[in-house]
Amino acid sequence: MTNETTKARTMTVGEALVELLAENGVEVVFGIPGVHTVELYRGLAASPIRHVTPRHEQGAGFMADGYARVSGKPGVALVITGPGLTNTLTAMAQARQDSIPILVISGVNRRDSLGHGRGLLHELPDQQALVKTVALYTHTLLNPDDLGAVVDRAFAVLGSGRPGPVHIEIPTDVMSAPVTLPPTLRTAQATRPRADAETLQKAAILASEARRPVILCGGGAITAEAEIGILADRIGAPVVTTVNARGMMAGSPLRVPASPSLKAVRNLLRDADLVFAFGTEMGQTDYDMYADGGFPLLDRLIRIDIDAMQLARGPHGLMSILSGARMAAAGITSFLPETAAEGGVQRAQATRKAAMKELTAKMRAEIAVVDAIYATLPAATIVGDSTQAVYAGNLYCDAPRARSWFNSATGFGALGYAPPAAVGAAVAAAEEPVICLVGDGGIQFSLAEIGSAADIGAQVIFLVWNNNGYQEIETYMRDNGITPEGVKPGAPDFLKTAEAYGLPARRLAHVDELPAALREASTRKGPSLIEIHETRTAGATA
Repeated sequence: MTNETTKARTMTVGEALVELLAENGVEVVFGIPGVHTVELYRGLAASPIRHVTPRHEQGAGFMADGYARVSGKPGVALVITGPGLTNTLTAMAQARQDSIPILVISGVNRRDSLGHGRGLLHELPDQQALVKTVALYTHTLLNPDDLGAVVDRAFAVLGSGRPGPVHIEIPTDVMSAPVTLPPTLRTAQATRPRADAETLQKAAILASEARRPVILCGGGAITAEAEIGILADRIGAPVVTTVNARGMMAGSPLRVPASPSLKAVRNLLRDADLVFAFGTEMGQTDYDMYADGGFPLLDRLIRIDIDAMQLARGPHGLMSILSGARMAAAGITSFLPETAAEGGVQRAQATRKAAMKELTAKMRAEIAVVDAIYATLPAATIVGDSTQAVYAGNLYCDAPRARSWFNSATGFGALGYAPPAAVGAAVAAAEEPVICLVGDGGIQFSLAEIGSAADIGAQVIFLVWNNNGYQEIETYMRDNGITPEGVKPGAPDFLKTAEAYGLPARRLAHVDELPAALREASTRKGPSLIEIHETRTAGATA
């Protein structure tokens, strides 16, 4: 896409920023305007970019995150200096941990005040230094003429290496300064690392010699689903998906939609004579959820990742390949015979059965609720918070497609993520329902974002899993001989709260009512709320 005119144009930095965002494919921004950002809004209303207003800047960041996960494009948040940005830091940290591309654009106080501590409104000692702890790239725009280069660099970072949060801050006196845009605007150019043919051929030789191969897929493998599927068929490899890759290989007999923290999956890996790991950091929240140290040492491991630093951190094995997953999978397959190998389907099937069998009856009941959602609304996306039904689904969830199951219960683990992230997801997938699966504790972190969903008519079904507090923490305390304290926060009547925002709401008497309730909610325009109460909804737990 290019924007061509006959001559250069002079406008304010704020107006130019909007044009540059649109040129780079931005269709929506999530933000709360304030005195310290109004100049960035000057050209927004007349642009093709949609603005969505959350109730809190943290919500803006989580909305950008949810939008990015569903759309596959960077989500953009626009926030004020000081508290606006610090409120967004939690969302940036979640995006950093889960490798989600979001662009945060913030204000900062005027240039001549920076670093002087003069007590200006929203002042921080060093705002950029604070953001550097979580951002892949941050820049303070001191010279208006640098705007185009800075925006270009931001989108290049977002699209080239391992994704994550990027930040641009613009001093208030720069926002209204004049800047000249060239006659032709061009989108930023992203480049991804690519392994050489010799390296890929070596990996293919190892794959052809393997008799019990397995493939591990993390969130970085989502865009390579087709290529990894072909590779898996060729070598007869079960494909184990982590939380952020869940839904990949949906329907394939080689899929293993179960956590590597489960014994059944670990046994599969322990028995493997070659393991490919595509786009996964192999972190604790996926591979050692219970911190028992039982994940096997994989000596015959080939890691493929877009991030050289991640490969350097380990674990190490036979090979480390710096490459995008799609190019690597396709390249390795090109050196393999076109006939499919046998044995992988039987190993995958046995692992699926064994993984489900080792789960508790309570977990299976919770997974049945997740299954019921997908069976009723196959096109739905489930956006989860840190709540018990989500924990169970992270252990085993046979999602119908990639990007249809994601949550904050891994990595950074932020509570209150799901309501705003579900709104962002609904903006990206306006034609399909989004299910916000959240606990009574987590939803109170961001309860007001129900209002944001109502404002824009987002088709989000808030499915509240109410267990009267932080039951997961209470159980953990009891299991470790600690008298529970602080785990019973009071909650409002969620039905009345929803109704106060204009949302239709109901509490299920029996979990069997869920499919009908979901179908009814999905036919409405705008959001709604359904509550499953562990003691007041029969069948919610085993």
